[in-house]
Amino acid sequence: MRFWRSFSLQARQLLAASLGLVAFLGLTGYSLDQAFRQTAESDQRERLKSYALSYIGGTEITRSCAVLPPDYPPNPDFERPGSGLYIAARGGCVAWESDSALGRSLPDPQDLAPYEERFDGPIRVEDEHRPAAMAVYRYGFGVEWEVGSGDDVRFERISFEVFQDASAIAAQVAVFRRALWAYLGAAALLLLGVQVLVLRWSLRPLRRVVLDLSEVEQGARERLEGRYPRELAPLTSSINALVESERQHLERYRNTLSDLAHSLKTPLAVMRSRLESGNAEELRHEVQSQVQRMTDIVSYQLSRAAATGHQLFAAPVALGPHAEEIVRSLEKVYAAKGVLCEFDIEDGAQFHGEEGDLLELLGNLLENAFKWARHRVMLTVRVEAEEGSRRPGLFIGVEDDGPGIPPEKVERLLQRGVRGDERVQGHGIGLSIVQDIVRAYRGELSVDAARELGGARFSVRLPPAL
Repeated sequence: MRFWRSFSLQARQLLAASLGLVAFLGLTGYSLDQAFRQTAESDQRERLKSYALSYIGGTEITRSCAVLPPDYPPNPDFERPGSGLYIAARGGCVAWESDSALGRSLPDPQDLAPYEERFDGPIRVEDEHRPAAMAVYRYGFGVEWEVGSGDDVRFERISFEVFQDASAIAAQVAVFRRALWAYLGAAALLLLGVQVLVLRWSLRPLRRVVLDLSEVEQGARERLEGRYPRELAPLTSSINALVESERQHLERYRNTLSDLAHSLKTPLAVMRSRLESGNAEELRHEVQSQVQRMTDIVSYQLSRAAATGHQLFAAPVALGPHAEEIVRSLEKVYAAKGVLCEFDIEDGAQFHGEEGDLLELLGNLLENAFKWARHRVMLTVRVEAEEGSRRPGLFIGVEDDGPGIPPEKVERLLQRGVRGDERVQGHGIGLSIVQDIVRAYRGELSVDAARELGGARFSVRLPPAL
């Protein structure tokens, strides 16, 4: 099994095609060989039948059962000994063989009914002129012959049997067989050559994909480029998406580590300077302040790193149950405000990505809405299908009945670390995380006025996958 698994696609296709071709040509050759043999034997039967009927029509049998054959036989070989063509009339009182049967021991006569025909062979015949027995075809025709006349008339059942050497047909079949297998062999070699060329031409795009992937691995190119057959287009586009996704993941991890190191540098420097000052009370207060600041920074960076981004082959996640779970938690947190959340989620809506990304996305959008809403929040989810796409897109809208956001402040509000109101508790990173997730899934985040509730509406559109 390991040996077969190591075969390349071209070797497998060539082996399968070769086996199929050999089987087809073998069956074709065998069928043609049998058809030719049957045709030759059928012609032989008709020829021997014509000889037998010719003899029956021209032969006379005397009262003493002597056979008088026709003066001119249908074939001169009947008069030439050892010619390979013989005839015999036997049955009742008649026992006659042609001159060509001299020295041959013909098979025993057949008991044929009148007008009964029988063809068989090849059968063995002893020949005293040959060291080995020969084979012949035999055709027999039964007649009921009137012998004598007047009161001395009697009817004798006689079988006229014609024999011919089978070597003639064997020679014809041998010649045909040699020519047949020679031509089939040449055709097989030609077809195998054509098959090799077709396979190389058909698999050439795959070899090009392999070479392009090798260049991508070596860093010679960033993605697969070029015109590929439409059967390979989904594969190459998925590979490009996977490469791009992994590149974005790596870049985000690097940026996260860099930002974390840079953010922690300042609090550490402050703590070091306070340690050098030696004031215990100020040191304790400053350490608490800076530790809290570092805790916030680490929490933020971990939250951003947790947004794992677009996963090309992630299983779909049901959106409704997760939205209900998040809303139940937020309604408990903001129970004092009495905020209620309404759902308008289309049946079958699914998020094609990581569950953690969905929780971060919905959690931050809904928490922001709960934070600013007076009494009502609405979550709208719609599936946006597109013809020819592998999976549909998704629209997520969250709106509230709060004070809303002026259009001129939208761009600043979406910046990392910026809060809509400094008096409201928070770090200003929730919407930044939402932006990172939406960007990772190649989507769009927009902010406008809520038409129904009057506050702000945050809309996320994730495109369908091609």
